[in-house]
Amino acid sequence: MEGEKNLEKLLKTMKPSHNVGDYVFCAVDDIAALNNSDIVMFFRETERFTIIIKKELADSLKLEYSFVASWITLTVYSSLEAVGLTAAFSKALSQEGISCNVVAAFYHDHIFVSKKDTDKAMEILNHFAK
Repeated sequence: MEGEKNLEKLLKTMKPSHNVGDYVFCAVDDIAALNNSDIVMFFRETERFTIIIKKELADSLKLEYSFVASWITLTVYSSLEAVGLTAAFSKALSQEGISCNVVAAFYHDHIFVSKKDTDKAMEILNHFAK
């Protein structure tokens, strides 16, 4: 099955889902000591690994972070070749002063917004379906 590429269809059917919890971005030298099932996302950067994990785990491991986020998943199966989806929702969020950090995975797009902006971000994202 191939992901959806049609922007209009993507926007009308993206159905954002708020994943419960507080999430943080941390930089670590090695991910071997972490349980893979605890990591939401990791990316190898030149400097170190960036990981996204639950805040409680970061606190227990005494990892540093500066941004506590809510995780919103767009439940539509979007193609990695779709054009304009990220631009559309990031523009709508930015017009309301909401910063978003986006991770495009194989099946879905995932948006991390500040905890304080969760409700407003969900409202904006749900508006696309109208």
